[in-house]
Amino acid sequence: MQWVPQSGREAHGSEHSAILAVLSVLMDQKVTFAQGLSGTVLLPADKSVAHRSALFAAIADGTSRITNFPLAADPRSTLSCIRQLGIHVTENRPGEIVIEGQGREGLSTPEHPLDCRNSGTTMRLLSGIVAGAGLRASLIGDASLSVRPMQRIANPLRQMGASIALSDDHAPIHIRPQNPLSAITYPLPIPSAQVKSCVLLAGLFAQHTTEVIETVQSRDHTERMLGLKVKQQGAARHIYACASDPVPCQTLSLPRDFSAAAFFLVAGSVVSEGVLYLPSVGINPTRSALVDVLRGMGANISVGPMHQTGPEPIADLTVRPAELQGITLSGALIPSLIDELPVLAVAAACARGRTTVTGAAELRHKECDRIRATVTNLRTLGADVHELEDGFVVEGGMPLQGAPTDSLGDHRIAMAMGIAALVARGTTTVRHAEVADVSFPGFWDALRRIAIRA
Repeated sequence: MQWVPQSGREAHGSEHSAILAVLSVLMDQKVTFAQGLSGTVLLPADKSVAHRSALFAAIADGTSRITNFPLAADPRSTLSCIRQLGIHVTENRPGEIVIEGQGREGLSTPEHPLDCRNSGTTMRLLSGIVAGAGLRASLIGDASLSVRPMQRIANPLRQMGASIALSDDHAPIHIRPQNPLSAITYPLPIPSAQVKSCVLLAGLFAQHTTEVIETVQSRDHTERMLGLKVKQQGAARHIYACASDPVPCQTLSLPRDFSAAAFFLVAGSVVSEGVLYLPSVGINPTRSALVDVLRGMGANISVGPMHQTGPEPIADLTVRPAELQGITLSGALIPSLIDELPVLAVAAACARGRTTVTGAAELRHKECDRIRATVTNLRTLGADVHELEDGFVVEGGMPLQGAPTDSLGDHRIAMAMGIAALVARGTTTVRHAEVADVSFPGFWDALRRIAIRA
């Protein structure tokens, strides 16, 4: 396997100087066939937990210390935004940050728009905090984030009394001071941890109790980390938040990112030889469904003893090559592996038989239309894959052949195509491969280090 840089560029942006040292200078990445993969991969910290740890620390009364905070661009956008709200953040050494929380009443009105860059989690969760705190602020993002739907958070915030203006359902989001927000009961129209968290965070500023109801469970990091009250009533989960709920200071070491592990779980399953070891991975049950799905396809994945880091369970994962079989996925399982579906499609292309994924229309509203991007790129490599309105069908077993692919500016598409390239004969080019740094700085180096060359 070989990586060849095609062209270079320098990252820039004064508010994100901490990221400059880790941003790749590669635009296009060439990847050649690998006989196998072997070794240990130290994954970046969990982005979802990192965002929340910083945001919650900002509104806590007192100082929080967070270790293993990632260098990835998205969580750094969150740090930049909370600094603009008057929060003092220091980094004692790489990955170790100290946040001096100002409580729910101590946030400052920002002088400039809050630039969330590519991070939908930053924009949606921060909107709940800004609206709840009664601040005047505008939240902006890059070209990709500016076409993602934001009405889904504006609607419940308006029901709570917030003044929210959008641009045709999209960012920029303009929030204007209003009277203190009112508590609401809000059944989630779609299973979305970001929408749920936005409403709950706004509810922390309302005098009475806000109730969010979900019939399909989404990621539960927010309620875990804040210790919010949760009741299961039949098939529905009811989560509650109000101004009397404490926001605790934290001394927390972040777990390693399961969504990053997913690429190596698939890679280690579809190559011909080798053993991959992934230590200290977060295996929150609302995030780690891919392990069970891959095992259902025949994957050889072992999960070591589970232990806790703060409220999140972690374990060591080991994966060995296996012969995979196609699978059918739909329904309540989809939200718990929505981010992993592009790389799961790569596993499906290498499996025997048909894989069908439905109920995943949310993939069309990510950094790009991930359904179309996945289907188009895998077809380019020779896979037999068909696009559905809310998913895809893969007829597995067709040999893959190296060809040009395009990330379309989406980090998960870039990395999924990097995994597909490992089993494609010849050379695959992943265009705009540097976007992997959004969530996984060093991804391409990690693949290079563990490659077994024929």
